[in-house]
Amino acid sequence: MSPSLTERRRFAAAAALFFVNTVVCAAQILSMPFYDKTPYHTSALTGHAWIQELINGHPDRIKTELGMRLHVFQALIDALHSIGLMLVSSSSLISLVCISTHFFRTPSHLITRYASATVTSF
Repeated sequence: MSPSLTERRRFAAAAALFFVNTVVCAAQILSMPFYDKTPYHTSALTGHAWIQELINGHPDRIKTELGMRLHVFQALIDALHSIGLMLVSSSSLISLVCISTHFFRTPSHLITRYASATVTSF
């Protein structure tokens, strides 16, 4: 038995509403970063304290900020030590690596706070 004209119109209207609803939901999801202004760089720490927060904090945070996991960061520090790159102290090498990697991953207007506090502390 074939559907009547009324049933086909109801089905077409339901399909059109489903399509419109899907498009609206997709638009909301895709536009969320533009209107959801949740602060991200909110750490009150600077310099060495910020670096320690990265090392001892949530494992994903160091990946987000420096672009590498903690074990990769530690391997980089060890490799730099093994080739003879020594600065005033181990903590200054760690600071230099953190500032460098953070600098290349972050827009310049966001790194000023971290870099200036670290440079002035040495």
